[in-house]
Amino acid sequence: MPAHTAPDATTDATSDGPGTPAEAVAPLVRGVGLIRRLTEAQGTLSASGLERATGLARSTVDRITATLARMGYVRLDGRDVILTPRVMELGNAYLSALRLPALLDARADALADDLDESVSLAVADLDGIRFIHQATRRRAMSLSFRIGDLLPAERTAPGPLFAAHWTDAEWERWRRRRAQDPSDAAFPAVPARNPSLPDDFERRAGQARRDGWAVDDQMIEPGLVAVSVPVRESGTGRVACVASVVSHTSRHSAHDLVETLLPPLRTAVAAMEADLRTAPPPQAGPAPAGLATWTTASKHELGRDFVESLARGLTVLTAFGEGRPSLTLTQVAQATGLTRATARRALITHEHLGLVSTGEDRAFTLTPRVLDLGFPPLSRLTLAALAEPHLRELAGRVGESAAMAVLVGARGAGPDTATEAAEIQYTAAATAGRVLTVRIAVGTRLPAGPTSLGRVLLADAPGPLPPALAQVRAQGYALADEELESGLRSVAVPVRDRAGRTVAAVNIATHAARRSLADCVSDLLPELRATADRIQTDLHTAAHFTHAERP
Repeated sequence: MPAHTAPDATTDATSDGPGTPAEAVAPLVRGVGLIRRLTEAQGTLSASGLERATGLARSTVDRITATLARMGYVRLDGRDVILTPRVMELGNAYLSALRLPALLDARADALADDLDESVSLAVADLDGIRFIHQATRRRAMSLSFRIGDLLPAERTAPGPLFAAHWTDAEWERWRRRRAQDPSDAAFPAVPARNPSLPDDFERRAGQARRDGWAVDDQMIEPGLVAVSVPVRESGTGRVACVASVVSHTSRHSAHDLVETLLPPLRTAVAAMEADLRTAPPPQAGPAPAGLATWTTASKHELGRDFVESLARGLTVLTAFGEGRPSLTLTQVAQATGLTRATARRALITHEHLGLVSTGEDRAFTLTPRVLDLGFPPLSRLTLAALAEPHLRELAGRVGESAAMAVLVGARGAGPDTATEAAEIQYTAAATAGRVLTVRIAVGTRLPAGPTSLGRVLLADAPGPLPPALAQVRAQGYALADEELESGLRSVAVPVRDRAGRTVAAVNIATHAARRSLADCVSDLLPELRATADRIQTDLHTAAHFTHAERP
């Protein structure tokens, strides 16, 4: 396979024009470019907006978005094209293959708790730095960076620590980028560069090499300060990632960060490096299967509206993962079910786009740039926001109101006490287009006991349960028949996280004159369970390396 040079951090190699390898897959280049434009627009653009942003013909935009919708990567909502949590499986493949978040995020979270400051982990991405973990504090003034955000190395604390080991060619690439983009327009996660900032990055890199740590004193924006320490690989001493403590000047000056927070940061980094040394070898999970068959079937069903080469090219990225950080061409073909020729062209394209790289052993690895594909705007998605489109679709299908709630009351020492004290809070809702419909506002709190939502949530409590809740746990759903309000009848099921814990419940509510209890079980329950399954699938994808926060 011919070698291709990955584009610079400011280069957007998303058009099939000059410089594109002859064997590159043009629809894949265009599709990746479209996903990047959606990412830059925080996940939502109209079809006409995508036409303008990508420079593609409207018919091409429509075919690409139809393909991405079939893959579950976008949702078509009227005129808008909206990224969905499913697209995060591409970034999850990179983060799983990297392993660093899984091995180090608990240490970062604990440090954030101990210091009551935000803590981040970042890796090098050419002449930028990209976040792979964020442990932020909930304050009125808090850090807004997200997993996947790309920052210019020279305006950060991690940057000098990576640049301390750059080659002459890497420094030349950085100088070229700075000359071409003096205002940092190619880094949408940061404000435009202040011309008054000192241009002393090379000096700072030399200082970081000597000190073993680095500081950002308001180079991103006024008030933001950070101190960083490298986390090094066992044996090679290479910088695997950089851990940072981030604050603002009303809490700490840059000097104060060094004096008070650098010592505990160094202690945490030493523990992280010990974790890397003692980590067991990764266990490869099952590779994706049947991808080639799925894309062929979709092509037969949708015809020209399904761009098979785009779908196949994106599925190549999901061949990587934990225990599969580096794959040969043959292994990629085997994992995806694609022919070697198809897999080869997809890999050539991804290398051109900077999404994969090759080593001396001719094996392929994913690069941090895969996180460009939808991850940042979705990485702070709340469970309620994740559920809302599914609830709207459910309400539209069954013609009844649907809602999600979480348990907010105390679970007492005994099951009876817990039932009496607990409350539910509505976090998402969708109403049906009826004259007589159930309307309970988001944020409303109700006693848990007389509601179907509350019973499902209470049935997840550990230990013995009252008979009624034990039955709910056994059957997997709960009914409420006019116990909260005359005429109000509902059925609810749980929503579970990746560990199988019930984190929320969803229900359908109706008027008793429209549906009997038997109708609720026979007609509404299957639809409700299918919706809960879709919410769970999105939750499991979104929460793999992030916290799908409750509102």
